[in-house]
This record gives sequence, structure tokens and C-alpha cells, in this order.
Amino acid sequence: METGQKITEQTTNIDELSSHILSIQVSLNGLSFCMLESDSNTIIYFRSESFQKKLNPQELLERLDVIITEDSELSKSIQSVKVIYANELSVLVPNSLFNEEHLADYLKFNTRILQTDFLAFDAIPSNDSMCVYVPYVNINNYLYEKFGAFNYMHASSILIETILNLEKNAEEQKMYVHVGIKYFEIVVVDNNSLILYNTFEFKTKEDFIYYILFTAEQLQLNPETIQLALLGHISEADELFEIAFKYIRHVQLIEPTIKFEIDPSISKEISNLFILLNSF
Repeated sequence: METGQKITEQTTNIDELSSHILSIQVSLNGLSFCMLESDSNTIIYFRSESFQKKLNPQELLERLDVIITEDSELSKSIQSVKVIYANELSVLVPNSLFNEEHLADYLKFNTRILQTDFLAFDAIPSNDSMCVYVPYVNINNYLYEKFGAFNYMHASSILIETILNLEKNAEEQKMYVHVGIKYFEIVVVDNNSLILYNTFEFKTKEDFIYYILFTAEQLQLNPETIQLALLGHISEADELFEIAFKYIRHVQLIEPTIKFEIDPSISKEISNLFILLNSF
């Protein structure tokens, strides 16, 4: 995916001769790192960490610094870096209504932003829209100092683009639920068109199914007929899967189509990182 923002000045940290491509997913609930060796088309490194409580951006930066400083794998020469911001500070704007001078106006209706917040946007070609969002500028500044130039974008841009590509030839309504760490996203599509995208925080399985059923009700989707696809941090043994299957008739688990070889030493948990794996 080539859309998104880019910090363009180059420093010596990134090695143009290296074949290592690093993708980092950044959330106040956790951090995930994945490294692809492009020459062999192999995922050679993976690390994921969930926090016991939701951090603030400064605490997140401190934890990121500890990981990057202590992990020798992240000090190797790297060809390019992509940062994926997973937060609720985003909104979709149709291209026909988009004006780069009004980014704050789009966001202020559904999220609280500060005058000091830095705003960015990604293009979502399959939906003919822009994702306007708030990246963490302290994280950007830190990663620039560590790695030099890098690209960054919002997780929802990758999720929506990937799902619309999966549904390119579909003619039925479908609800996708992408489960993250203490939050999940709902994407509803119909005939390859995006009907809804929203993010929900949750603590219990009851919260989880409530928001799914509430969304279905608002869109007049019948739990007896709607196709529900679950992806991300969820498995058939998970209580979230069990309660979804209890209330929705047609439920399936979607794993990312992995386009790469995976080093045998890497944890199977990498299959949970749908967005990160689709960021390369």
C-alpha cells in the first residue's frame, strides 16, 4: 500500500542496501513489530506486547524506547519503515467533500482533539475517500531520530482497503469485525461498497456482542441472515467467538492471506495481526 504520510528527509539510520522492511503498529493498548526480508520474501522477526492498562502518548513513547533500545533485532540495518497508528481518532471523508485545509473540522464532530494535535490523512482508493486522523507526533519524532525517513498511516485505511479488495466481486451484505487489544472495529460492506466503519472499546464479551447487535439493528441487518466475519485477535476457542456464534447464525473466522514465507521460529500469534501483515 503506497498511500499515507511520509517523513521525507533521510538520515543515515536507514540502509538503502538492506532488504529488511519494518512495520510497526502503534496503539495506546500495545505495540507490534514485524520485519520482512524482501529478498527472500520471508517474515524474519515478530514481536507484540499488550499493556495492562491504556497508556498515554508519553508513556507509550517511553515503552517504545525501551523496546527499540533493548531489542538487538531492531538495531539491524533496515531498508524502510512503516508505522501504523491504531486509534479511535479518525474519520472518513468522501473525496468530493475533502479539503486539506479543513482537517480539524472533519475530526471535531466525532472525536476530541486539541489545538496542538498534528493531523494527517490517507487516501483509500477503493472507497474514493480520505481517512483523516491524529498520529502521535512524539512517536513520529522519536522514530525519525531512530530510523530516518519513514511512511505512516492509519490502521483503518489498511483495514478498509483490504476488506473492499476481498469483497471486490461479492454481491451480498457482510459484516467484518476486526478484534484488537481491548477494542474492535466493525466494517459493513454491501456489493463492494462501504456501508459503515466504526470503532468500539470493550471490556467484556457482553460489551462485544452488544455493539455488534446494536450496529446490525441500526443498519436493519438480520442476525439470522447476515454474514459475520471475525478477524484479528480472536480464535474459535475464544469467548468472543462463542458469544458471536450464539447470537449470529452465520459466523466465520478469517485469517490473513499471508503472501510471505514465515521463519519457523516466529510465534503463530502473527496470524492475529491482520492489519500489520497487510501493511507490506
